[in-house]
Amino acid sequence: MSLDKPYTDVPGTTIFDADMSRMGYHLNQFCMSLMKAENRARFKANERAYLDEWPMSEEQKQAVLDRDLNRCISLGGNIYFLAKIGATDGKSFQQMAGSMTGMTEEQYRDMMVKGGRSVEGNRYTGEKK
Repeated sequence: MSLDKPYTDVPGTTIFDADMSRMGYHLNQFCMSLMKAENRARFKANERAYLDEWPMSEEQKQAVLDRDLNRCISLGGNIYFLAKIGATDGKSFQQMAGSMTGMTEEQYRDMMVKGGRSVEGNRYTGEKK
């Protein structure tokens, strides 16, 4: 039985709920495997072969290979798990977040220091201003 999800009405926002958790379970478990040095080394040596050990969808695997974190999120990835990919690549969370917003790390940092994104365009679609 599907539950009512009024929170799906926020433009540009993917909510990590139980359904997303189920969809991304193996993707997120792959990410957690990168906490071990030997797994990071195996992944970096042959990313495709390592990904093929996980029962993820082809779309999820390709999103990882492309380092398309926004796509990973839309396929059930949780940002806190996906951060392990960035760490494996030697990237900070700030660098990852910048890439996800189409900004440089510096632009992203400056935006956040100034208070983050404007709420304009980031409300519920049905919400009145």
